Amino acid sequence: MSYIKTTESDSKYNHLEKMSVSELLQNINNEDKTVAYAVEKSLPQIEKLTEKVVEKLKDGGRLFYIGAGTSGRLGIVDASECPPTFGVSHDLVIGLIAGGDTAIRKAVEFAEDSENQGWEDLQKENISEKDIVIGIAASGTTPYVIGALKKCNEKNIPTGCITSNEGSPLATTAQFPVVTIVGPEFVTGSSRMKAGTAQKLILNMISTTAMVQLGRVKGNKMVDMQLSNNKLVDRGVRMIMEELNISEKEAQILLEKHKNVRSAINNFQNG
Repeated sequence: MSYIKTTESDSKYNHLEKMSVSELLQNINNEDKTVAYAVEKSLPQIEKLTEKVVEKLKDGGRLFYIGAGTSGRLGIVDASECPPTFGVSHDLVIGLIAGGDTAIRKAVEFAEDSENQGWEDLQKENISEKDIVIGIAASGTTPYVIGALKKCNEKNIPTGCITSNEGSPLATTAQFPVVTIVGPEFVTGSSRMKAGTAQKLILNMISTTAMVQLGRVKGNKMVDMQLSNNKLVDRGVRMIMEELNISEKEAQILLEKHKNVRSAINNFQNG
């Protein structure tokens, strides 16, 4: 093996079972504090990948996340939050996980070990050169993800990755790798912790930046959000009140009529 798998390195802490609740929480928090700094060092890589994502989405393509276990779940979380937050189609950002939807809740044994299944799952979504695929794997060695990206490279489909091991097979396969070295986990090898936190931060950055670039935010407000519960309706009313300097009642009437914050604001301003 030509690289050191830092995600599998021994924890800096030992005898965890002898620690008090307070000590455990403090030590986990101390480790978590280092994650944002690790992500900061990856900003140039994240920028290159995000620029490619924006380019593809503006050109009518889609963004795919593909991963196994925690990595796959985090991709699905980010993808599933784009439609309600930014009002985009459910087909714009798509999360795939080894083992299929069952694996979102329960681990599917050995699902990540197939080199062919990732590409097969992408083919079911009619993947094409217009799209972009980001493989997510803390270890950087997951066959399901690496196999999918290799096939994408062959088919001229742009590839990125989010991993925590430099020089890993995934990092060397992806055209736009993001490698965030978070170091050993508090519980040795438990990459759902710091590595998972880094993945979540980076996914937030990529999707949010892409949606802002696509014009899905006005000022700093989610004007295209889906009004799927009372909290979001109330938020929409406040946005309209603030933007148009009108009363709550007037804002409610506008929102009920247009069913969308952006439409309500635009129609009012255009008379």
